[in-house]
Amino acid sequence: MRLSRLSFVQTIRFRLTVLYSSLLFLLSALVIGLLYVAVARSAEERPYTVQQAKLYSVDTERYVGKAPVVELAEVENAVNLLTLRTLRDYSLLTLGGLFLASFGIGWVLSGRVLRPVRSITRAAAEIQGTDLSRRILLTGPKDELRDLADTVDTMLGRLEGAFLAQRQLIDDASHELRSPLAIIRANVDAVLASPDSTEEERMRAVAIVDRATTRMTRLVEDLLATARRSAPALADAEVDVGTLAAEAAEEFTTLAAGRGLSIRRVLPAGLRGVGDHDALRRAVGNLLSNAVRLAPAGSEVVVAAGSTGGWIWVAVRDAGPGVPEDDHARVFDRFWRGQTSRRDRHSGLGLAIVRQIVESHGGHVRLFSRLGAGSVFVLWLPSGEGPAEGEVPDLNPLAEAGLAGR
Repeated sequence: MRLSRLSFVQTIRFRLTVLYSSLLFLLSALVIGLLYVAVARSAEERPYTVQQAKLYSVDTERYVGKAPVVELAEVENAVNLLTLRTLRDYSLLTLGGLFLASFGIGWVLSGRVLRPVRSITRAAAEIQGTDLSRRILLTGPKDELRDLADTVDTMLGRLEGAFLAQRQLIDDASHELRSPLAIIRANVDAVLASPDSTEEERMRAVAIVDRATTRMTRLVEDLLATARRSAPALADAEVDVGTLAAEAAEEFTTLAAGRGLSIRRVLPAGLRGVGDHDALRRAVGNLLSNAVRLAPAGSEVVVAAGSTGGWIWVAVRDAGPGVPEDDHARVFDRFWRGQTSRRDRHSGLGLAIVRQIVESHGGHVRLFSRLGAGSVFVLWLPSGEGPAEGEVPDLNPLAEAGLAGR
């Protein structure tokens, strides 16, 4: 019982009530006190004197006797004293009643002021980690509490989006990992752990397990790259976009030569931007990985960079099978795979990571492709030399430079 009383006294509503009632009571006491002082200064508490006056007849002018007489000023002073005592008594009664009334008024006013806070508290109490769709939706005047509620609603919206994206990523990753794990388990149980299996069957099972583990490794690396770019620990700095694109092209030169491909570089120096060097190089590397994987033998992969209108662009062109126009909007989605990617068990995270890296740098990625005519992927990044002018250009810079190919 004592703890409940202490908790009641410590509430904001009780403290606001005491504050409101105290201010109202003090103001009223000040007004009544001033009135009392004003009346008290006009009266002097002293005994009035009674004198005997002689009375004469009006008609005969003869002395008829004596009568008590009091001066008018003495009578006024007596009336003022009586009024002062009455005012004092009623003032004390009024102040006592006003104290109780002010406490009740303060309680009601503090309750109205704290009503939005209670709405925010109830909404926050109903929010669960598995359901962030609840909103406060506070109505009323656009005051500080309304701004607070709107800010909390906006924060909940961002949290809900982040949790939904995380849940989708976990669901998709678990789905993608389930298949190679099932393949590995099946081959281990059926072939590698069987004493009756032949050497040829064992070698084939080992090759299958190796492909499955390679696919899992690639998937885990892509997931780690996504998580690293989302982390706040990365520090952006000035980068030379042409240099990092050249580094990415150098990494794939040997692989391209092994598949009978050539990589053509048109990468001028001095393309200064602000960002994470490793992340941007990985974005260009993912585009080159797809180009080298999909381009036919004997064709050319072009890596070019440039700037226009306050934007820096990096483009990768291949002569692969191309992407149908209906799939352009989905090609950057997580785990989306075209027909070619399905055949070679590609994870479907490479282009999604490219988009995430570029958009986290304030840029955009564009695709120009037709089925059977190859593809051109363009990364648009803000220039570090000045603000970008207008919207991201929706054009193929390789076509402007005469490098669009067929």
